[in-house]
Amino acid sequence: MSILKVSRLGHPVLRMESQRISRETLASAAIQKLIDDMMETMVEYYGVGLAAPQVHESLAIAVIESHGPRGEIPVTVLVNPDVTVLDEEMIEDWEGCLSIPDFRGRVPRWRKLRVDGLDRNGNKIHLTADGFFARVIQHEFDHLMGRVYLDRMRDLKTLSHFAEFQRYWMPQEKENA
Repeated sequence: MSILKVSRLGHPVLRMESQRISRETLASAAIQKLIDDMMETMVEYYGVGLAAPQVHESLAIAVIESHGPRGEIPVTVLVNPDVTVLDEEMIEDWEGCLSIPDFRGRVPRWRKLRVDGLDRNGNKIHLTADGFFARVIQHEFDHLMGRVYLDRMRDLKTLSHFAEFQRYWMPQEKENA
């Protein structure tokens, strides 16, 4: 496995809609290696999700996993995902992105959704997600559609460099918890 180079904001691949892939292509050794490398890259950079465009591949593939304080998410590989909103409630919370390093901002996301697509083996999957898992899915799905979290922010007043986020915003978040 390999650590892949992460595309940064401004690279055209982050603004392109990803190509859906066939089951035959998904089964190829090259795509299976890409998925493994994406997982390793996500872990290396302490991410909870990574979409193929973030590693310079305009393919509809995302990987997700989290074992942190915001929630437990098992290893999830989404191929050609379609997202359906199940609850009109939106929740605003902090997000960061490996393609926009060292920044955080508050982003509104749907509370609950359904995802239909394929797993890494080409099997159909249908899953329901809420809370943090739903947030991560939406973040990665946006990458597959050529969007980044900055596009979703209601205003940029909370956009913060990570050091300033830790210094000024995190204490407020802890007080409000």
